[in-house]
Amino acid sequence: MATKQFLLPDLGEGLPDATVVEWYVKVGDTIKLDDNLVSMETAKAVVDVPSPVSGKVLKVGGGAGDVIVTGTLLAEFEIDPSMPQRAEGQDTGHHHGPPKGAGAHVDGGDKVVASDEGGVISEGGTAEAPKTEKAEARQDSGTVVGAMQSSDAVRSESAVAVGGVKALPAVRALARKLGVDIARVRATGPDGVVTNADVKNAAADPSTLQQAASAAGVRRDVAPSGAVAPTPPAGGSVRSTVSMAGKPMRTQPPGVQATGQPEQLKGVRRNMARVMADAHAKVVPTTLSDDADIHAWVPGNDITGRLVRAIVAGAKAVPALNAWFDGENLTRTLHPHVDIGIAVDTDDGLFVPALRNADMLDARGVREAVNRLRTQVEDRSIPMSELSGYTISLSNFGMFAGRYATPVIVPPCVAIVAAGKGRHQMTPVMGGFESHRVIPLSVTFDHRACTGGEAARFLKAMLDDLAKSH
Repeated sequence: MATKQFLLPDLGEGLPDATVVEWYVKVGDTIKLDDNLVSMETAKAVVDVPSPVSGKVLKVGGGAGDVIVTGTLLAEFEIDPSMPQRAEGQDTGHHHGPPKGAGAHVDGGDKVVASDEGGVISEGGTAEAPKTEKAEARQDSGTVVGAMQSSDAVRSESAVAVGGVKALPAVRALARKLGVDIARVRATGPDGVVTNADVKNAAADPSTLQQAASAAGVRRDVAPSGAVAPTPPAGGSVRSTVSMAGKPMRTQPPGVQATGQPEQLKGVRRNMARVMADAHAKVVPTTLSDDADIHAWVPGNDITGRLVRAIVAGAKAVPALNAWFDGENLTRTLHPHVDIGIAVDTDDGLFVPALRNADMLDARGVREAVNRLRTQVEDRSIPMSELSGYTISLSNFGMFAGRYATPVIVPPCVAIVAAGKGRHQMTPVMGGFESHRVIPLSVTFDHRACTGGEAARFLKAMLDDLAKSH
């Protein structure tokens, strides 16, 4: 019996891992070459990974919600020689860098092409990892259901009872995403464990949800360690700061014992944590703030459109902030065009799609482009190519709350503009005071790449443009 191990390929831009969203097959199913095998969530998109062979699925590397490290086992197959297979040495149209994966993106698109590079079929029919030193050292290692591999260590995720409900962290995350109260889901797993299927069934048919536990406590509280917490005495003893002997009792400081379930960061949030840490280590940020007086605006002005136009005006006046900086080689690249990264906040984490050629768009073009980008982010259809390559960034956090900010610059960009929540303030005018509407602005810039004077002139150009009536 010839078997084949399929290792998770690099799904784009050297990402170290991906999260299983949904398997299109289960163990025991037969799949054809290049049919969709599994849907994986990376830091930027949800990608369908095709099968590299035709045959029977013997093993999968993890369930929905599990993190699979690039280059580790994704699936294992029993190859069916009677079905179509990829020819030996056939060019799949892509190349891998280290570590060797089992597939990659085709240039100019988001389609993943399966490859035979993820494993080797031995003469005896057993699958072997690619012949590299690391692969040989980890020949028998792999990611299994309910576990995540990092290097040679496997960190198992076990079902932990919290609030009387036993479930894997991935299942709890799925319940939150689907808006299902996991405490009311009917558990069908072994030992009363709530499974992914239980949560999905509850989301599809809310009538199957159980009644919530009463105040008296239908279930007993379960400590984070899994031990059943002792039931309070029937008399309902009152908590006291002194012992039975009347002496002061020593108690633990608040917060010593966590009451919630630790949640592993995945997908977009996982990548955001890495990017923010990298930016914090590499950038020397400085922030300037001021208020843009928009009292002269006529009705119909689009705030986002005006902010974009003001950034373009600032970039034309002071190109030093519309630039990239290489801190290792100490080189700076000034851009003749203005591509603005628009920060979009979602439940899954922060996306920053690029508004291309903002300096060539009118107000209507900016609004249409921003709406398109937001829609693509919300339905996760945005191409990976549109989530990078911007020359300066904009965070309009004032849509929610806040006045000034110190937003994070993501290299190689030099600057980011943040707009706070608009407000009215009393402004001195000839003969008295008037109530003017203002927008708080913050410009954070990398002080290695530009001077404080350049940043101040950039901000002044923005303020002057925003002061215009239309």
